[in-house]
Amino acid sequence: MHNASQEMLQYNEIKTELERYAVSYAGKSLVREMEPMTELSRIKKAGEETAEAKELLMKGSSVPLPSMEGIEWVMSLLGTGYLFNEQDMTAVAVFLNSCAQLRKYMASKDASSRIGAYASSLNELKEVKAEIERCIRFGVIEDGASKALEKVRKRKRTAKERLIKKIESVMARHASILQENLYSVRGGRYVIPVKREYHKQVKGHILDQSTSGQTVYMEPEEVAALQNELDMLTAEEAREENVILSMLTGLIEREQDSLRLNIEITGVYDFIFAKAKYALTMGAEAVACNDKGVLKLIAGRHPKLPGMVPIHVEFGQGYRSLVITGPNTGGKTVVLRTVGLLALMVQSGLLIPAGPESEFPVFWNVMSLIGDGQSLTQSLSTFSAQMKGVDDMLRAVGRGVLLLIDELAAGTDPGEGIALSIALLEELSRRGANVMVTTHYNELKAFAAAAPQFQNARMEFDPETLQPLYRLTIGEAGESYALQIAEKLGLQSSVIERARQITGIQKGMKTEGHSLHFEYGEEEKSAGKKMNEKKPEPEAKLPVYQIGDAVYITALGRTGIVYRERDAKGMVGVMVQKHKMQFNHKRLKPYLSKDELYPEDYDLDIVFESKADRKKRNLMRRKHVEGLTIVKEKEDSDI
Repeated sequence: MHNASQEMLQYNEIKTELERYAVSYAGKSLVREMEPMTELSRIKKAGEETAEAKELLMKGSSVPLPSMEGIEWVMSLLGTGYLFNEQDMTAVAVFLNSCAQLRKYMASKDASSRIGAYASSLNELKEVKAEIERCIRFGVIEDGASKALEKVRKRKRTAKERLIKKIESVMARHASILQENLYSVRGGRYVIPVKREYHKQVKGHILDQSTSGQTVYMEPEEVAALQNELDMLTAEEAREENVILSMLTGLIEREQDSLRLNIEITGVYDFIFAKAKYALTMGAEAVACNDKGVLKLIAGRHPKLPGMVPIHVEFGQGYRSLVITGPNTGGKTVVLRTVGLLALMVQSGLLIPAGPESEFPVFWNVMSLIGDGQSLTQSLSTFSAQMKGVDDMLRAVGRGVLLLIDELAAGTDPGEGIALSIALLEELSRRGANVMVTTHYNELKAFAAAAPQFQNARMEFDPETLQPLYRLTIGEAGESYALQIAEKLGLQSSVIERARQITGIQKGMKTEGHSLHFEYGEEEKSAGKKMNEKKPEPEAKLPVYQIGDAVYITALGRTGIVYRERDAKGMVGVMVQKHKMQFNHKRLKPYLSKDELYPEDYDLDIVFESKADRKKRNLMRRKHVEGLTIVKEKEDSDI
């Protein structure tokens, strides 16, 4: 998988969040190592395991997952000759106890359970666990761990009692010269606190003094012999404890393969249940996978955008690529990010925030070019950076690859950008890739409508409130609503109106073989701003105008689309800038035929009727609906 695209699609951020739900170092390690898989059987198995774990959690089950505290340290030192201490042994015993509980828990579940099968390979190592618990309790080696240890500790206790009695008798004799009637330990030896000026009255050695220097801590001579005996017994005790720890270390060393297997299995359980816990926080569901290239995302949401309006995306049946259009901030880029990230998550065995009826194909690579593409370190412009990324796509593209491109060929000459975009999309499609591309180029909408493997899609927008609705509709091309938004923001009305005039002329032309016409006054001509005006050539015979033809209206100096053929009075219905008007056929000139403007079998109702009226008309064709009417716009007559 393409690492840069994973970063771009926030896949690594998902891994970071997922890691918080793992409780063991082995589980966290598996999260960090997680990558999208490309084998259908492995993807299905991983997804089913996560879904099963989620079911257990939803039933309120408390899964006894080992935390493995201290185990990583133990495993790292196995085979090095290191002598494990009491805390290390306790960690091993606690881990083995957790393994036994996990095995018992999974055995109590449904025999057909996928995740239950792992537990059967857990080795409880009962002998090791029992021996550790016999020798060590609450982090301390028990007296009964060995007969030798028990004997030396008994002697040590007796020696200590004798020493304490002796030091107490010394303190009683020298009570008047003591700073306080308490003995203490300095450097492992028992001492009494003597006032400095009287220290010569006590036979013994000064081992320490107070900060002020007023008190010296002395080991009385008559106590020293008992102290030496106690030190010897303490050393003997340590030797016996080391014998026991050495014996337990040997047991663990011999069973290290079984321990490693247990760690691996419990780590897998931790990983699976971490995915299940994360799924619950997202409201995620299991979805089907296929190797047929069919994607059907129902009510999909981006995991990091909880308030996102769910989207519906499909491809793979009849077409395999989408050209997405719509206004800025309308959600086009979010659609690309959502589809790309959810695809990576599905192929990682994760559940996703989408409807359970959703279905994903297996992509062997997901590549994206999303964002401004600016690379300051390489001094690349937006366009140059994107073209470098597109070149990488061309080198890696093939069937089963998902390509996500935001604003293809933006940041360069529109004419060349459009041509380059179409050429790139044709080549990527020819190689069998699934492409999702966003654009503001109208020409790409026409390309998508005509190209067999492409389909238009648009982000819905409320033209009244000029607010995006963040819903994706497949099968329709969207608009940028640039003029409406500019008008709402207060741009000068004369500029808006002139832009609408130019837009009307542009929409009546074909990219190839026709030029945009402008008319300017004498002032602009003298300033050198005049552009050649290409007016329609008069036809030698009386033209017959068909619905869908583009005509030039001489009275207005602009183009329109025929929506009603000539009547008995010679009047032709022409729509200009969404306004239906009537003109005498003599005031019209042929501009472009409907065959040049629209693909074969194109539904012209899309051009002439609003979306609401089209829905009403389709409903009327199917059945009678009481009170359902279509109000026709009043037509302006040419006078």
